[in-house]
Amino acid sequence: MIKYKLSPKASKSAKVYARALRISRKSSIIVCKNLSKMKLERGKKFLQNLIEERENLNGKHYTNVAKELSRLLASAETNAEAKGLDLNKLQIFASADKGFTFWRPRNWKQRRTKRKMTNIQVVLEER
Repeated sequence: MIKYKLSPKASKSAKVYARALRISRKSSIIVCKNLSKMKLERGKKFLQNLIEERENLNGKHYTNVAKELSRLLASAETNAEAKGLDLNKLQIFASADKGFTFWRPRNWKQRRTKRKMTNIQVVLEER
């Protein structure tokens, strides 16, 4: 069973967890910190503005991270609808953690590269 950083009441929340995403952990942490504690509609608009490069965080747009987070947020929203939660009262809690690392193999006489993965968890809580 997956352990979430936030464990609200099961009847008042919807959760999504994604493992081994090929996005930067450092960028994911920055975007998740800014996304947390936003209302659902405002959070979706914020991510869409990052993807379309209308808004930035410290001069960067973080489009890859924003695409993955918007996909996860859409999944969490459908989970909340299935539970019968009020979509206007949902608040976002997102966090990013270190996933596993592996060495990407290369051909003869070429150097291998180290690849890092990121785990992201999104919790929508009714408040």
